[in-house]
Amino acid sequence: MAVLRIAGATLPAQKRIEIALTYLYGIGLTLSKKILVVTEIDPNTRVKDLTEAQANKIREMIEKTYKVEGDMKREVLMNIKRLKEIGAYRGTRHSKNLPTRGQRTKTNSRTVRGNVRRTMGSGRKSAAEKT
Repeated sequence: MAVLRIAGATLPAQKRIEIALTYLYGIGLTLSKKILVVTEIDPNTRVKDLTEAQANKIREMIEKTYKVEGDMKREVLMNIKRLKEIGAYRGTRHSKNLPTRGQRTKTNSRTVRGNVRRTMGSGRKSAAEKT
């Protein structure tokens, strides 16, 4: 089997199936291991070495039991939208593009705030140039 597509995403053929499944949005390493235990597939098998039956078994298991890719992304966006609509603190932080989980913002989270500072003196002109 050359290419394995699950829920609209293509898994890399050279990777072990245990790692390749984590390329799907909504599946991490723990869930990947759980799926392989249930489907009775060796985690060390490469994606390209999977048989058609094994691939179908994995695909069926994931599509029936878990929300992945588009459905998962949609659910996350709906949750954020709900928080914004009810005026929750986390919702307002989302809309202002600030950290939502209590991190400090005085010194950290510069990139999130859009206050990116390069190295010291990066914007300076050389002494020879006129100002």
